[in-house]
Amino acid sequence: MTAMRRVTDEQIARAKEWDLLSYLRTFEPRELKRSGPHEYRTETHGSLVISNGKWHWFREGIGGKTALDYLIKVRGMDFVEAVKALSGAGPLPAFSQSAPTPPKPFRLPEADRCAVSVISYLRKRGIDPEILSRCILNGSLYESRNYHNCVFVGRDRSGKARFACLRGTFGDFKMDVEGSDKRFGFVLPSADPHSRILFVAESPIDALSRATLRKLEAHDWDRASYLSLSGTSPLALLQYLADHPAVGRVSLGLDNDEAGMKGIERIQTMAEENEMLRRCMLTSDPPPRECGKDYNLMLQQKLAGIRPRRERSFSR
Repeated sequence: MTAMRRVTDEQIARAKEWDLLSYLRTFEPRELKRSGPHEYRTETHGSLVISNGKWHWFREGIGGKTALDYLIKVRGMDFVEAVKALSGAGPLPAFSQSAPTPPKPFRLPEADRCAVSVISYLRKRGIDPEILSRCILNGSLYESRNYHNCVFVGRDRSGKARFACLRGTFGDFKMDVEGSDKRFGFVLPSADPHSRILFVAESPIDALSRATLRKLEAHDWDRASYLSLSGTSPLALLQYLADHPAVGRVSLGLDNDEAGMKGIERIQTMAEENEMLRRCMLTSDPPPRECGKDYNLMLQQKLAGIRPRRERSFSR
């Protein structure tokens, strides 16, 4: 309460009149970059999205409506300083006019001539060999020359590599390649270029597991596309929908844990105001809890049940 007495109600009301888009246009124009018809992002924080009068910083899971929220939550100002800055009674943050930090260059790891370790590892995880072959042939999956990691590649509409994540074929190593743009996630594309169905998962292995599960169950499994978000941020989903306006159904198969369920809820909430999401039929489809938290665990559980039956049939 003592801090509240240092600014007046009038100053607080005046500060709250600033929406973030107006603030950035006025005081930090170099921070703004348009990412859609009614959407902006910031140079400093690529996952901070401004749309329909609200902003959300997906990497940190925070958001708000006003520039006051932004100065406090993102810029780190305390309430009184932020109110005074926006009401004209105090200085704006000194770094508001600073040039954005240049992005680090993105470079794919050097490829090995063969993908023996990658194929062996992913087959042990249950991924179908035909699906792996398609990924290798279209260049979205290969084996790195150093360390023999799985390299999952995300490309833009022109086919240029813009994102890559690594998964160790031994141990638990995983990371995104430096300079990756998370708007362009790993995709197993549909055999139908006009497909209206998109299956979404957190990791590339879970996306491939969803495809494998559908291949075991449905003859038309390859009439849908399979997208990895590389986490729970909706950036890759929004970019995919912008690039593929024919999509009309999106199945959200994020992990069945706290982070995954919050990620699904966040996307469903965004659909109330985001045009691209609103035009789609969104379904919440995490793996059943009894099958494990992600689709690869579900796949392995299903395969473990199938193999004994097959062995019995061969022995007759």
